[in-house]
Amino acid sequence: MTRPATAPKPFTGKHMALVMVSFFGVVIAVNVLLADLAVSTFSGVVVENSYVASQGFNRLLGEAKADQALGWTLDLARGPDGAVRFTVRDASGAPLQGAEVHAQADHPLGASVPPVLLAAKEIAPGTYEAPLPGGRWHVAVEVRDRGHVWHAEKDAL
Repeated sequence: MTRPATAPKPFTGKHMALVMVSFFGVVIAVNVLLADLAVSTFSGVVVENSYVASQGFNRLLGEAKADQALGWTLDLARGPDGAVRFTVRDASGAPLQGAEVHAQADHPLGASVPPVLLAAKEIAPGTYEAPLPGGRWHVAVEVRDRGHVWHAEKDAL
């Protein structure tokens, strides 16, 4: 014997209200979570005073043009012991020997870890090395040689 067919329950306004509240509740919860994570991982401060920073902008452009005119290049790699190695070459591709290499390493994703100052020592012609803790770092390098000061920035993994 077959069972009698039952009529499906009707979709009422209460059901629609529950669907709408659930949908927008999930959207709002996800937005609040992402906003909280964004605010807690990046302070939003790039410079303390943007007006003061803007006053030196033309000077920075001039330094960048002078750096580019030198034609020096920088390769950055991690050594087997975790130290960071800087290979500096002049415009002709020759290693830049006897230079003074200083750097500052910052975490690229926020200000939770203080910057690390690096004073690299030459370990081979044109190759300089400095200890750097593990992790991802953004390294700003300053090279002084032949009466010139040259700047470069790279990421060190």
